[in-house]
Amino acid sequence: MSVLACLHAMSARGDGTACYRITVVDSATGRGVPLVELRTTNDTRYFTDSNGNVAFDEAGLMNRKVFFTVTSHGYTYPKDSFGYPGLALDVKPGGSAIVKIDRINIAERLYRITGEGIYRDTLMLGLKAPTRDPLLNGSVMGQDTVEAARYNGKLYWFYGDTGRPGYPLGNFRTSGATSIPPDAGGLNPETGVDLTYFTDPSGFCKEMLPARDPGPIWVGGICTVRDSAGAEKLLCNFARMKSLEQVLQRGLAVFNDAKQLFEPVVDLDIVAPTCPIGHPFHALNNGVDTLYGALNDGVPIPCNRVAALLNRVKDPASYEAYSCLAQGTRYSGAETRLDRDASGKIRYAWKQRTEALGWKQQQELIKQGKIKPDEALIQLRDPKTGKSVAPATGSVYWNAYRNCWVMIVQEIGGTSLLGEVWYSEADTPTGPWVYAQKIITHDNYTFYNPTQHPFLDQFGGKRIYLEGTYTHTFSGNQDTTPRYDYNQIMYALSLDDPRLSLPHPIYRTHGGGTDEAYAAGEQIAAIRSLQRDLEIPFFAIPGNRVIDPPGLVPVYQVAVGRGISLQATAPNGLRTAPLFYGLAHQSGPSPSGVTIALYEYKSSVTGARLYETDPELRKAGYIRAADPICYVWRNPMSIAPLDWNTQPIPAKSR
Repeated sequence: MSVLACLHAMSARGDGTACYRITVVDSATGRGVPLVELRTTNDTRYFTDSNGNVAFDEAGLMNRKVFFTVTSHGYTYPKDSFGYPGLALDVKPGGSAIVKIDRINIAERLYRITGEGIYRDTLMLGLKAPTRDPLLNGSVMGQDTVEAARYNGKLYWFYGDTGRPGYPLGNFRTSGATSIPPDAGGLNPETGVDLTYFTDPSGFCKEMLPARDPGPIWVGGICTVRDSAGAEKLLCNFARMKSLEQVLQRGLAVFNDAKQLFEPVVDLDIVAPTCPIGHPFHALNNGVDTLYGALNDGVPIPCNRVAALLNRVKDPASYEAYSCLAQGTRYSGAETRLDRDASGKIRYAWKQRTEALGWKQQQELIKQGKIKPDEALIQLRDPKTGKSVAPATGSVYWNAYRNCWVMIVQEIGGTSLLGEVWYSEADTPTGPWVYAQKIITHDNYTFYNPTQHPFLDQFGGKRIYLEGTYTHTFSGNQDTTPRYDYNQIMYALSLDDPRLSLPHPIYRTHGGGTDEAYAAGEQIAAIRSLQRDLEIPFFAIPGNRVIDPPGLVPVYQVAVGRGISLQATAPNGLRTAPLFYGLAHQSGPSPSGVTIALYEYKSSVTGARLYETDPELRKAGYIRAADPICYVWRNPMSIAPLDWNTQPIPAKSR
């Protein structure tokens, strides 16, 4: 039965009694799971809508037992004795079944935001949908890559290439919409996003950046800044494309509230544009409201910044890049000039008229021997296996719950070429970004350009929301998912999940005693006098990060005379938080050397203590303990890319 026929039947009877209701729910939360495939033995496929519903009304299969294979990206269903992940249901008109599926992903899939039939099956079953336009909104069939910002009391959403019902070609010059923020009466992000599109007379999404010259127009770096009168302006960069790779024009554009579209204001360098990029955020740079952005070329790290004023944003000379290149230079392959001190140590710093390095550029310089692997800024890896994570796009924002900067990043490679998403944390926006946890996986399918939406954070940042584009593009998979393909999907991530307890830097300082002292990032951040010349001898899980830590040992810092001691026993039996957690043991060699033993060395003369991961440290008068205190995570960097001068702006201040 068609959607239209089922809706007619619903209106005649007042419900969806002709259909059999199958609801797939997360076994842990009981919430309906979107994008779950139910496949019959003759390969007829049904996909759950954003409430986790399938309205089954297959004429030849009613009033009989039907077996459904149950599969979904990042979820699993138990296999029967023959290895089939599914179950048989007694399908009858008006009947129902609840199917529980186990989540592998740490992030929870919530709903589809764009496209046709978001709550199709829910309506066919005579149930109520949570959004205003649950079947077709703005005549949007498919929509690429989100950019969003809070502006003039609303949330503004901008999307790339947009498909329409009436023809295979749609709007290739950016679509836009608004919604009411949750804290101003809009939908709870757990429920959905009610988009109000900017439309043309036909009801389809209008061009947000119309132009006379040919070529698709993509926007990026959506952000707000202040003009000379102090008025808030919505700004973006744009690129007019000839192809996926070739750019014809770049520029900056400002949103015209009366016309409800962007208007170009500045032309940019096509090769190396200086502009707000990635998903910019506001932060205080030595007390000044500053806009930070990340490169699109595999560097989600915010390595470009400019004062958040319109006249400064329009001036390329006002920007700074966090770079290891010589002041005033750009990447030029083997001829690239690097910034090194007299001893040859590479220097990363904020510099004007200087280019920041992308992922590919960094890898090329390593291959050429221009920089060593441990001198690279981009060092993401899995803390369990040591596997490197090659980053593509993503976002970085301050998180008040974690009291650190958090990154959502897409991986190049993995189970699918562009379908894996990771989570990482750092004490400063520039890093060090090292250990990461995979939170979303896809089987031979793409989920690209993911970004967190910090304006949707809940419970003080304990629960965050992220969106990305679900598409077969670049995956090589020609078996596209009906309705879902080339559309936006929202996920939620609970940061109190123990699986997100990641290793952080443990800093070594000299606090005036005869011994070294150690501190985690939160402690160092509050003491500016200790922020210079810090060493990061190893990584470990901060003492405030773990709940019921299996396989971990707490390590306490205890004052001993004028020095300190690191020990696995709480001082004087008192109940106090440990400085950090390490691994209690490791069986066999650490994979890729990712974890390493931490030893105590003690002076036979003064009693002073040193703590090193080198099992053969040769220091006069110091004797190593026979057994390690614990195992910690190796620091793969010889640099300390720390920017303590950048501070978050409290949420209530913006």
